Amino acid sequence: MSELWSESDAGVLRLPSGRLIRGRGLRHPLDPGKPQPSYAVHLLGRRPPEVPWDSAWIRWPDFRLPADPAAARALLTGAWERAAGERVEIACGGGRGRTGTALACLAVLDGVPGEEAVAYVRRHYDRRAVETPWQRRYVRRFGEG
Repeated sequence: MSELWSESDAGVLRLPSGRLIRGRGLRHPLDPGKPQPSYAVHLLGRRPPEVPWDSAWIRWPDFRLPADPAAARALLTGAWERAAGERVEIACGGGRGRTGTALACLAVLDGVPGEEAVAYVRRHYDRRAVETPWQRRYVRRFGEG
């Protein structure tokens, strides 16, 4: 088991269960003095560059939804499970729209009702997270399914 995130680190969201997950924009360089993720889920329209830790890729174009919703659900569920004992990072280009949407889906998995998950992530992660109406609808429906 790896060390977990510190709640005071930038981008770290505490879910109601206590799980800590970091959201990040890949355009922002990592601080070499801070802990690295042990697992990352990248939400991008094209394959991300290789990283030295375990990672997965969800094809998810900017301002849109995942190309394969079933695969996205499976990877996000796995990330939520791993966050119980690992440093999990969810990352897209800017760290708000797709990352916020995925974090809201993780909040749903953690017990936050789908209708409240976007507000939860905006309150505890970034007030501008989840950028489009269809991303908000995706989160609401994620809870149904």
